[in-house]
This record gives sequence, C-alpha cells and structure tokens, in this order.
Amino acid sequence: MKKMKEKVLLYQFEEDRRIAVEKVMRSLQIETVTLPAESWRQKIGYLLGIKGFKRSDGDENETFDFPHEVMLLYHIQGKQLDRVLKAMRDAGLAPVRYKAVVTPYNVLWTLRKQCETMQKEHAYMAERDDKGNNENKEEREQN
Repeated sequence: MKKMKEKVLLYQFEEDRRIAVEKVMRSLQIETVTLPAESWRQKIGYLLGIKGFKRSDGDENETFDFPHEVMLLYHIQGKQLDRVLKAMRDAGLAPVRYKAVVTPYNVLWTLRKQCETMQKEHAYMAERDDKGNNENKEEREQN
C-alpha cells in the first residue's frame, strides 16, 4: 500500500519560527506549505492541493483577523504525530497553540472556520480548566 504524502500547513508564523519548524519537518521528510495571509477564505482541501477543490474568491469586503499561528497536519497522526511534536520540543520550539489534524470533515471547511473552531475549543478548555482549578482551590481551603 502506498504511503500518503504527509504535509504540514503553516499559517501566521513569524519568519524565524517558520524557518525553525520547516527545518524540523524537513528532518522528518514532511513537506511544509506556508500559507499567505488571505488563505482564510479557502477550503483546507484546496490549500492542500487535493483534486476536486477549487479556489474561492469569497467576499472581497469580508475581513478576518486571527493573529495566532496555525498548524494543520495532513496524514500525520498516531505515532507519527507524537514524533512530530517530540521533534519540535527537542528542537526547543514552543508548542503551537492552534494545531489540528486534517480529517475527512474539516478538509471541507475554510481555514477561517477551522481557526474559529479551534479558538472556541481553546476558550472552552481554558474555562473548564479554570473552573476545575477553582473547585480544587475551594476544596483545599475547606480542608
């Protein structure tokens, strides 16, 4: 069985950090694609170069401000995902906060929808963690 081509999409990375991430991916023989700022209008499938996805011009007046780094991993999961994250840590790179594995579902989404979804998930997790920490603090204070 032919191995699927692994690819990483990078969005909103500062140049020095992008170069460092690309170096790590090269060492793992993973292709990287740096996305231009206006890529948020496009479907992830298009950005990956998957056949059948067409470029979208979208609404020229529409804007989207997402100042965070985004890393999308295509055909990278399980042990290979663990290797990628470990290699980045070993290279001294701070974790990428907004990262996702491309799935049969989100490949159909625009990059904007993926970014907004990750932002909501992070907000939910942070709120849940804060709530849990406060409950633990209250328990400790009661004991």
